[in-house]
Amino acid sequence: MTELIVILVISLLFNGALIWYVISLLRKFFFLSMNLSDIFLTFKAYEVFTKSLYNMEMFYGEPIIQELLEKTRDAREEIENFRSIFEYTLDHETEMELNDAEAEIEEIPT
Repeated sequence: MTELIVILVISLLFNGALIWYVISLLRKFFFLSMNLSDIFLTFKAYEVFTKSLYNMEMFYGEPIIQELLEKTRDAREEIENFRSIFEYTLDHETEMELNDAEAEIEEIPT
């Protein structure tokens, strides 16, 4: 009987530690997900800015800015790949901001 109680206590301690570890991982996951959304939104705004800069009469057709736009697009696609993994924690307001930024990008011709 005492062996059974010892095994039960060890099991309860192990399960408690496991639950604490899972909760800790979930908190880190949500923190990372929220920050990744902010980075994605900031990068989208940067892409809109560089496209508007490229379309200015003074800089139109500048090869360096065109290359900057291409590299920005590549980096945004990489961030978007990570975002697709963590999209479960995006709130509605952030999603609306992302959609507005995408609409602005589509309005600006390249």
